[in-house]
Amino acid sequence: MVALGASIAALGCIGAGVSLGLATGKACDACARQPEADSKIMKLLILGGALAEATAIYSFVIGILIILFMGGAS
Repeated sequence: MVALGASIAALGCIGAGVSLGLATGKACDACARQPEADSKIMKLLILGGALAEATAIYSFVIGILIILFMGGAS
């Protein structure tokens, strides 16, 4: 059960990686279509990337806590 809980927490890290990849691709498309909005697009991309990475770090920490504290209880 501990391994299952930790693997479910790791899904948050995988989701953040996929979302950052999609966001970067869309930002490249947007910059190619409208080069004059480059700085505005990059600001939004960096903000969204920071939020996605924070979610990934929280998921990683929760997974580590599950392994460390719940693993010894069984």
